[in-house]
Amino acid sequence: VHGKAQKTFLIAYIDDCSRLVPYAQFFPSEKFDGLRVVTKEAVLRCGKPKRIYSDNGKIYRSEVLQYACAEMGITLIHTQPYDPQSKGKIERFFRTVQTRFYPLLERNPPKSLDELNERFWKWLEEEYHRKPHASLDGKTPHEVFQSQVEQVVWIEDIDWLDAIFLKREHRKVKADGTVTLNKQLYEVPPRFIGQSIELRYDERGVYVYEDGKRVA
Repeated sequence: VHGKAQKTFLIAYIDDCSRLVPYAQFFPSEKFDGLRVVTKEAVLRCGKPKRIYSDNGKIYRSEVLQYACAEMGITLIHTQPYDPQSKGKIERFFRTVQTRFYPLLERNPPKSLDELNERFWKWLEEEYHRKPHASLDGKTPHEVFQSQVEQVVWIEDIDWLDAIFLKREHRKVKADGTVTLNKQLYEVPPRFIGQSIELRYDERGVYVYEDGKRVA
């Protein structure tokens, strides 16, 4: 990018049954915002899983992810530390990306993160999902997933899904009706003066929640 190499991080989920990748994306950093995007997109595209079996890293232990999984009725399970065998399926997928997708980049390096992701998604859909998998009796991940699609539980309320992935903080409202969040001053309705309130927020806005509902 602008003549300099930029490190990227691939965040991905894999369906344990079909080896289909519900969603994956490269990001410029390994922060929770990336995991939030991937989790929401995976659920929207391929339905709600019964369980999410995740790495033991900091972003996978985020309170936001725990809250979101609880509200969706998903059991969140973490691998044991220093147990790479427990992550065998996703690690094999990452190796496949390294051996089959990365060589395509070496011949024609992408010039932006957007280009990298566009080419990756194309490869994922046209190559990985459509190639027979040794552990699937010669079937493709796409075929196995489609054969059981009637069992998928879909989430159609995008606004609700956005809301449950908001970050959460509690603040006491000052006498002038303001609160401070991330070094920014926000004004809230006067009726909250002197009270401790729940704030939920993302990059698009900050919201006051009361009894689990957005009120301001």
